[in-house]
Amino acid sequence: MALSEEHLRSASEVVAAAASLCDAVALWRARHPDVRAMVVDALDMRDEAPALRVSARSVYLAATDGHCWRVTQRLQEASALILTQED
Repeated sequence: MALSEEHLRSASEVVAAAASLCDAVALWRARHPDVRAMVVDALDMRDEAPALRVSARSVYLAATDGHCWRVTQRLQEASALILTQED
């Protein structure tokens, strides 16, 4: 399932409203159980460009071919979100 602009708007709302990234992922999964979301250390994503920034938090789009994951900037390729937070 490809992500949409509506998914990105929803991600912005969820990430901004949540007290923690773990809370953001739980809220995201409740709203969008068909779209995967995961928390990754910000250092692990240092060479990637986020699709969205909300204060110290970033949202990256992830795509998979069924085996390997990669970061993408294209919503139509993305099927998951990766969330990070700068310390």
